[in-house]
Amino acid sequence: MKIKEQELYVHIPFCMKKCNYCDFLSGVYDEKMRRTYTAALVKELEYLGKTYRHPLRSIYFGGGTPTWLETDCIQLLMDTIYKWFQVVEGAEITLECNPGTVTKDSLRAFHMMGFNRLSIGLQSANEEELKLLGRVHDLNRFLHTFELARNAGFMNINVDVMTGLPYQNPKKLQYTLDTVVRLHPEHISAYSLIIEKGTPFYDDYQFDSVRQEAGMQTEALPTEDQVYELTKQTEHFLAENGYRKYEISNFAKPGYEGEHNSGYWRMVPYLGAGLGASSYIDGMRFSNKTNIYDYIEASKKYEEMETSKHLWMDSDTLQERTRNDEIEEFMFLGLRMTDGVSLFDFEERFHTRMDLIYRNVIEELRREGLLDMYEGRVFLTERGMDLSNYAMAKFLLED
Repeated sequence: MKIKEQELYVHIPFCMKKCNYCDFLSGVYDEKMRRTYTAALVKELEYLGKTYRHPLRSIYFGGGTPTWLETDCIQLLMDTIYKWFQVVEGAEITLECNPGTVTKDSLRAFHMMGFNRLSIGLQSANEEELKLLGRVHDLNRFLHTFELARNAGFMNINVDVMTGLPYQNPKKLQYTLDTVVRLHPEHISAYSLIIEKGTPFYDDYQFDSVRQEAGMQTEALPTEDQVYELTKQTEHFLAENGYRKYEISNFAKPGYEGEHNSGYWRMVPYLGAGLGASSYIDGMRFSNKTNIYDYIEASKKYEEMETSKHLWMDSDTLQERTRNDEIEEFMFLGLRMTDGVSLFDFEERFHTRMDLIYRNVIEELRREGLLDMYEGRVFLTERGMDLSNYAMAKFLLED
């Protein structure tokens, strides 16, 4: 019998500077706060390791910019993980970084700690777009960082790029894609810009975003049709260069599909450690406190008393998932992947056949050319991926 495995996400909420489009739970803090937070995070990792004992199939340090945290702090966190968790041999261990926040020595240290995958945030190779986004680096700094990462031993590197940027056109996007592909990273994440409340971009482009969503003519943002063309340009070019699209926004060379995020989409249980981090474990979903002072205070309480309570959790976020919730989510997340959902996995998980629940939905979406079936899998067609929100909504169940 296969031993049940889980994943671990570690949130580092620190940045050199907040980007203009970013609504992630992160900010600019001084070194004292970064070290205080690290000490608090160590306590939560200890608690999680003692409480949830399944082996870790993957570890992911995200942010924020994890590499803006002092290297010795990251070493302490990794030591803590290896002390309190069993890490599967060959587990994928990813570290996010931004150009300009790493050096030759720090990258070598990260590799020695056990990180075997690096995710570098580029977003664009165009200098004017980098400035517009509020990035802390230019193209040359990214190129230098990539070279340092290779020299440090990282043979599994992801590069993030963004489409649908203000004033972006096919020529600008192609320059970014050409620049990235020439470096031969193993993985490329290509996300479409979303204008989020509470960001400088929202202040600048909120009305343009409304026009975009309504299919109207825009001023700075690409129109809805232009966003679609930019997305297709990205997909076709990456496919021509050996990158298989395996999820809505992710492309990889064969054998380099991201294990950690694929686990999310397959509903592998995961633990989230750190400020605001989310967990899905034992049929429950919950998130941690989002105020850094409350989070640190929880660790102080943990030191002071013997308790089995998850003191870092925001109790208002705790959700016990119903069977219908689990089925819906299994379909929503699985259909994000180009391989789709396995009929066998569905039956093994829910002890019923998918067609007994979704026969009419599957037949309807197949007639519309949005869904197909092959070798025991149900998956969205290319057109279905383009209309994924519509297609996935069909899998909602009545209570």
